[in-house]
Amino acid sequence: MSETVTLPAFPAPLRWLNRPAGWSVDGDGALTVEAGPGTDLFTDPGGPDRFANAPALVGRLEGDFTLSARVGVDLLSTYDAGVLLLHADEHTWAKFCLEMSPQGRPTIVSVVTRGVSDDCNSLTLEGDDIRLRISRIGSAFAFHVSTGTGFWHLIRYFTLDGDPEVGFLAQSPTGQGCAVRFEDVRHSPERLADLRNGV
Repeated sequence: MSETVTLPAFPAPLRWLNRPAGWSVDGDGALTVEAGPGTDLFTDPGGPDRFANAPALVGRLEGDFTLSARVGVDLLSTYDAGVLLLHADEHTWAKFCLEMSPQGRPTIVSVVTRGVSDDCNSLTLEGDDIRLRISRIGSAFAFHVSTGTGFWHLIRYFTLDGDPEVGFLAQSPTGQGCAVRFEDVRHSPERLADLRNGV
């Protein structure tokens, strides 16, 4: 898709990776992305499965930044997820997910892919105020999650080759589709001062 999208809180044009089943930007700046059935972005480290058909909306941010959003997702099937994404190329990317686990619980999942995917399940969370955040600090990236208390829990700190675009993804690998709403999207060009103090 060559269509570009503007989002009020995102200071650059965004473009689609894979066509969504539907999408919208509301008057308050909230983004909704609908994934169709059987959509995913994952390269199985045990091989040979590779999936790269999940719809994602990405743009390029220069320098240090933080990007956060409250993520609301209809978790109906295993691995349905709303995702903040870093995407350098088809073999180099990272996902930060609010995902339905095989146990039927909303779970924070991070996936860093350098040729193959390194998949890690973290916290199990409940509630309707779950916020995901990506930060770039020099040549490194960090994933944090907050449950609305104001404290940001560090989930992952890593590097990624290339100059990745950043954005939003929806997936439904085993289900019949998934709608994800990204609300209260916030961007800051300031460098994150401390990875582990929860700010």
